[in-house]
Amino acid sequence: MIWDSFIIFALPFCILGIAGSVSVYIPRFKWLSDMCMMSAVILLGIFIALLWHELERPPLRTMGETRLWYAFFLSFIGYITYKHWKYRWLLGFSMFMAILFVLINYFKPEIHSKNLMPALQSFWFIPHVSIYIFSYATLGAATIAALVQIFMLLKKQAINYKLVEFIDNIIYIGFAFLTFGMLLGAIWAKEAWGHYWSWDPKETWAFITACAYLIYIHIRLRKKYLKTALFLLPFAFLLLMIAWIGVNYLPSAQSSIHTYAR
Repeated sequence: MIWDSFIIFALPFCILGIAGSVSVYIPRFKWLSDMCMMSAVILLGIFIALLWHELERPPLRTMGETRLWYAFFLSFIGYITYKHWKYRWLLGFSMFMAILFVLINYFKPEIHSKNLMPALQSFWFIPHVSIYIFSYATLGAATIAALVQIFMLLKKQAINYKLVEFIDNIIYIGFAFLTFGMLLGAIWAKEAWGHYWSWDPKETWAFITACAYLIYIHIRLRKKYLKTALFLLPFAFLLLMIAWIGVNYLPSAQSSIHTYAR
């Protein structure tokens, strides 16, 4: 089984990610950073493709499978945003989080079967889940940047408006994908259950999360509340983690079809 060979992909991914994150701080080795980062992203992408082929279904059903996609998207977004905005620390933090999720998958493997419940045998399965995971990774990158800015504020440093602009842009992208994923989920729910929205625990927390980011966007329209908006982002990301992972452990979610563990 390809999952048994995960270490063959995970270990080089971690090594390449660390090498890329460190070499980016050495001017004459920036070319090595690009090579390492691109190789790491491609390597994890190849593993996901091989797992998809073996399972004969998209690897998006279990929590472990979604963690794979999160690590892939986060490392990809971290590299792309570094190339555009030149924030070397964001590249390092993004790779650290991606490596963390890869290691969690290695030490806590999931059962990856070919079985797919009838509700998941839908055209909407792939776009809905993949768009959501991409939005999670994007909003995660924005949270890292927000925490850096908050740390600067706590040290009485001036606000870096270039960094704030970056945070805003990433939040807009992440929120757009989050909203699009929710709309696709509603269409899928109508097809599978006959209702666009049923206030399933997963749906409820997804709605709460979307509201938190929407509040941030509206607060940012008033520049004098910039600090309040920044401190809201870690809280919004915590809600996102509850919607993605934490809700699975709530008693009310045990009968939910959204629970990945089932």
